[in-house]
Amino acid sequence: MGLHRSLAMHVLVLMLYFEKFPYVKTQSTVTNGSSRSEARALDSLLQDYAYRALVRPMTGKIYDGTVPSNLTGINIAALRLRSGSLRRKGVAKYKEFEIPKGLIETPYVIRLVLVYQNLGNWSRRYYQTQLPNYTFLAPVLGLLAYDGTDLSATNLQELNITASGDPISIKFDGVSPAPDGAVARCVLFDLQGSFNFSSVTEANTCSTSQQGHFSIVTESIAPSPSPPPSPGAPIAPPAPSERAGKKSNKKLWIIVGSVVGGLAFLVLLSLLVLWVQKFKQKKRRQQMEKEAEVGEALQMAPVGDTKAPTALGTRTQPTLEHEYAP
Repeated sequence: MGLHRSLAMHVLVLMLYFEKFPYVKTQSTVTNGSSRSEARALDSLLQDYAYRALVRPMTGKIYDGTVPSNLTGINIAALRLRSGSLRRKGVAKYKEFEIPKGLIETPYVIRLVLVYQNLGNWSRRYYQTQLPNYTFLAPVLGLLAYDGTDLSATNLQELNITASGDPISIKFDGVSPAPDGAVARCVLFDLQGSFNFSSVTEANTCSTSQQGHFSIVTESIAPSPSPPPSPGAPIAPPAPSERAGKKSNKKLWIIVGSVVGGLAFLVLLSLLVLWVQKFKQKKRRQQMEKEAEVGEALQMAPVGDTKAPTALGTRTQPTLEHEYAP
């Protein structure tokens, strides 16, 4: 009977809470599947290592845990509490978190453990892909609740904790300033794969009504393109590197032009020499033909049925050695 009454009270408180605390500037979207699965696997691993610090723990005392060497830079802690005490008193300060009274968990457990996470330089590794157009100004902090009955258990399912009164306050340390023109915003990554935005208060404080992972981000601003020069504005001289590149290209074209011009000159010179030789041969042949045409013609005389050239009469008459006849 008492258990039914407790469950009914929790349901009533939840209904009153959702009417009282609407989330400001809420945006929800399904995150990247692979990055979310990696983040959830990290939560399970950090829960295991945080529980290892709870060796004969005292209720209400914070125990810092140790992460594996391949996750250096992540800080974890564990705080074991009685469920009733947490609801009546809250926790004044748990690292960066201030938990007011009225916090309830479902399903109900007698003891629970609040596991604290500070992902440090691993924040972008696990959550940047979920917000690709945003810049993280603070590390991602996590606050997750687990059943604290069996401290040797691993892979525990998270409890659902909800602030039924005042919200949980998160005061970040070392928040980077937002760029000029950008607005810093709180972001909550819940355990269902969605994220919600809300306003930052006091420059470094965020509020939440549920567990999850939290940070301060700002939307990335793309650099604006440089305006074109006005018609009357003087054109800036090229940079030294541009001038050097232009000089190098000019020298290259001069060398290529010289080589091509030299080859063309040699070809023309060879053609000219061949033409002169052919011209001389042609003139010599014409001279020989002309000389043949103007030479003395031989007389033709009939010899039988044909004609044959005959020589002219001798210019000197043959004489005998002796003038007397024999």
